[in-house]
Amino acid sequence: MQKVQRKCKACGGRFSPRPQNPDQQFCCKGECQRERKRRWQKHKRATDADYRENQARARQRWAQAHPDYWRQYRREHPDYTARNRALQRERDRRRREGLAKMDASGGKTFLLSGSYWLIPATEQASTLAKMDACRVQLTVLPEVSRECPILQRDDSIGTAAAC
Repeated sequence: MQKVQRKCKACGGRFSPRPQNPDQQFCCKGECQRERKRRWQKHKRATDADYRENQARARQRWAQAHPDYWRQYRREHPDYTARNRALQRERDRRRREGLAKMDASGGKTFLLSGSYWLIPATEQASTLAKMDACRVQLTVLPEVSRECPILQRDDSIGTAAAC
């Protein structure tokens, strides 16, 4: 009788499953068993709230018992620290892309008060007879000093705060 051979889900190597575990998916190498455990834990954290909360509490207790661990680790591993800082700068840069700065106009108002037509900016817009157009009235408000805001939480719209 020929033994059944399976492909390990971690390393891709061939192995014979143990008779005690005929559904075995990972070979017996230490690296593959660690990968099996890592995948199980990841799945468990994603699907079991109790397990996730217990792990969070255990992590918190460990961090309280070892308050200087990361400070010491970064001091002893400068390459790790430099790499982490570079990766964080890249994440920060990507997060900032596409965000508008509040003061990008430099205080100049490029829009005047008046009536405007809002028309969809699509390829079909030129062929439509303004079916989706909307007339709006815009009023540009003067810049307000931060020390004397026009509206405050307790004010109602349309009344100015006393400065």
